[in-house]
Order: sequence, then structure tokens, then C-alpha cells
Amino acid sequence: MSDVAAIHQLVEKHKQLKAEIAKVIVGQERVIDEILLSIFSGGHALLIGVPGLAKTLMVNTISTALGLDFKRIQFTPDLMPSDILGSEILDESRQFKFIKGPVFSNIILADEINRTPPKTQAALLEAMQERIVTVAGKRYPLSLPYFVLATQNPIEQEGTYPLPEAQLDRFMFAINLDYPSFQEEVDVVKATTSDNKPTVNSLFSDQEIIDFQQLIRRIPVADNVIEYAVQLVSKTRPKTKAATQIINDYVDWGAGPRASQNLILAAKTHAAVNGKFSPDMEDVQAVATGILRHRLIKNYKAEAEGLSIEDIIKSLF
Repeated sequence: MSDVAAIHQLVEKHKQLKAEIAKVIVGQERVIDEILLSIFSGGHALLIGVPGLAKTLMVNTISTALGLDFKRIQFTPDLMPSDILGSEILDESRQFKFIKGPVFSNIILADEINRTPPKTQAALLEAMQERIVTVAGKRYPLSLPYFVLATQNPIEQEGTYPLPEAQLDRFMFAINLDYPSFQEEVDVVKATTSDNKPTVNSLFSDQEIIDFQQLIRRIPVADNVIEYAVQLVSKTRPKTKAATQIINDYVDWGAGPRASQNLILAAKTHAAVNGKFSPDMEDVQAVATGILRHRLIKNYKAEAEGLSIEDIIKSLF
């Protein structure tokens, strides 16, 4: 199959995928779009929202529609790295045997990831970056495709351990999950208080998703679009030549080179699912907020004046 035909197939399958997810999840289209962009780009996502907004149901529904294995890990203060990765035990023949942990799945929901200490948070780093787990000096490859969706509660700060910048940078997207609109909430209540349970069909095989991820990598990008993405990221770094006045005034730390890479990858995917054969600057802008949101650190002045990260990012366009 040619790449042109493969993009047409991706557009059609993407529409069918969203229709399957909509059987269960009411609204939240922007959130679902960005999660799917992450998956087809081969990245991970950080979901920021209050409890009770169906984050687990959303991820479970997406994994079912994609035909992927799904596991949920509830992060708590007493969670140990071995609870995530797995551990070695002595079997009946007194040989060490590795028992795989929940990290060995296609889609991982790391629920409330900032409730666990840094040592346990760091256990996910190698898995997210290298798609490999090392236990007792042995390396165990993870099944592909592999995708981590972590959630954070923005309200309850007591008893939390903020994610270090190095780990935040591993997430392609940071996605804000808002309350549903009035009509959406009415539809949710109707759907969840009846005995109607919709069936979600699996539309993909593991290999199909990997093939689409490889297709995204092959999509050509014009030099001026790459330069625009790099320039956009460069503007976020305070006290540098490219920095804007707003960045110098309100930002302590800007985005690193991984942001530029993710901007181009996500722009390619955004173009492909919309039937375009190469991304343009509008595709870069469409994905920029989700990719830069967790990579910019505001200073006290921005907090005092009530300036949001989203306002700062919009000022860069």
C-alpha cells in the first residue's frame, strides 16, 4: 500500500475510532483528539483533571476500540517500584523466575501519579523512554505499541510529590480535562443510570497501529515548518535572544529540544488524520498548547497577576 493510500485509510479509521469512543464517552472531543494524537505519534500523555470525570472509563474505552491491552495502576504513597515493574521469585525448582508487573501492557493508566514518591515515579522513566524494563540487571522489552497515560489531580496538593521536569518532559501532551457542559452532563446521567451498555468494537490490530506510527514518521515536512516549530520553542526560553517580552517577564524556565521534536511529530499526525500529506504552520499551532503547557514554568509575577500558561503560549503565535 502506498503512503497516500495509507493516509486515506488512517483518516477513515480515525473517524470510525471516534464514533466507537462516542458510544461511551459523551463530549470531551478535544481530550480524545489529543490522546489519539499521542498514540499515533508514539508518545505519552499527562491528563490533568478533578476526580469523577471518567478518565479511567475514557482510557479503557480507547484501548478497547484500538484493540489493545489496558492496565490501571493506582499510585499511592506506599507503592514500590516492584509493584509496577514486577519482581523475581523462587519457583518450585529453586530457580529465579520473573513475574511481570502491570507495566507490561499496551496502555497504562498511571492514576494520580503525583501521589507516589519520586523513587516509584522514576520506575516508569525507562519504560516510557526506552520501552524496556530492567530488573535485577536483566532487560525485558515491552510489547509495542506502548502508551502511558498519567493523571494528576490539580486540587489536592497535600501528600503529593510533584513530577520532576525530566519526567514531565517525557510526556508528549499535557491535557486539561474540564467539567462537561450542562447538556453533556444531562446525557451522561441518562446513559449511566439506565441498563443500556453499548458495545465498543475493536478496530485495529497491534501491527496496524505500529504501521500507522511508522507512516507518521515517513511524512515529509517542509524546512520552513520545522524552523517555525524550533523558533516557537526557542521563544519560550527566558533571557535568550529569541525570547519575547512576555516570556522574560513571566516565565522561569522554557521548553527543551524534545518539545521541538514533539511539535513536529504531533503536527504530522494532526495533518494526517485530517487528510493532509504534509503539515503546515497551522498544524504546529493546533498542537502547541498541549505540548508546551507542562514544559513552561511560570514565575511568581505570573501567578500574582493571574496569567495562565495558555495565555503565555497564545502570545507566541
